[in-house]
Amino acid sequence: MVDRLAGTAPATAAWAPVLALVFNAFVWGVSWWPFRHLHAMGLHPLWATAGVYLFSLACLLLVRPAALRHAVRHPSLCWLAIAAGLTNIGFNWAVTVGDVVRVVLLFYLMPAWAVLLAWVLLGERPTAVALLRLLLALLGVAVVLDSGQAGLPLPRSLPDWLALMGGFTFALTNILLRRLQAAPAESRVLAMFGGGTLMAVAAAWLGMQLGVAEAPVAPPAAFAYALGLAVAFLLGNVALQFGAARLAAHTTALVMLSEVVFASASSVWLGAAETSLRTWVGAALIVLAAAWSAWPTRRALRELPST
Repeated sequence: MVDRLAGTAPATAAWAPVLALVFNAFVWGVSWWPFRHLHAMGLHPLWATAGVYLFSLACLLLVRPAALRHAVRHPSLCWLAIAAGLTNIGFNWAVTVGDVVRVVLLFYLMPAWAVLLAWVLLGERPTAVALLRLLLALLGVAVVLDSGQAGLPLPRSLPDWLALMGGFTFALTNILLRRLQAAPAESRVLAMFGGGTLMAVAAAWLGMQLGVAEAPVAPPAAFAYALGLAVAFLLGNVALQFGAARLAAHTTALVMLSEVVFASASSVWLGAAETSLRTWVGAALIVLAAAWSAWPTRRALRELPST
């Protein structure tokens, strides 16, 4: 019995990081539903986002109070805070008011943006294969945005623009994380949580001035519901940190694509998305481009540690 348990332990341990990433993808993939529920109760997704990240920020400072001191020593983390904050604003607002499948697909143009941003900010010239992936992703977006009418397939609604912005700033967040590796990990997480809080509050206030966001007038039950959402996001982030630290980057990226599956299946099942052949064709092209960008190269495989 001891030998059998010892033999199965490594397999269980090997699956744990993958399951952690799948849990994180599940939280993000179905997050549209609680955000919409809160919106119906009177809590705009911008205010809900601010509350979610304020809770996460408070928990981080409680567990790692030195994170704030480390963050002050790296003022360039402000750019990371802005990028991460805009990512959450774009995604959470878009899935609350838009077609979920369409929003998630436009958001997952992120690998294409990463090619261009790495070229500009990191000096990494894209290879012919990277440019081919970029064209494949852009073709998929064009198919998704095509309304079947005359004219260019351009974003035509607020959710479209928010999803594209969220994907762009998500790619920027990943690039900045690479540039800011000298900063302690806890200070980078602090910047992302702080950015999620401050940028959401700023956007909510500006939205109120422009008449596109409402003041938080939800009943007390809504704030208890929001607390549950905040706990789910915090656990998802912990799961992401656990899984990503134990798996190769390309494996993490591939597993995280399951978010598209969770979002699509849940939204179609609950009637929050419109499905058409055009949408599925565009989805196939975008997901193929994202999976291709995450697929390990021969060099990456050679660099993996032997077991």
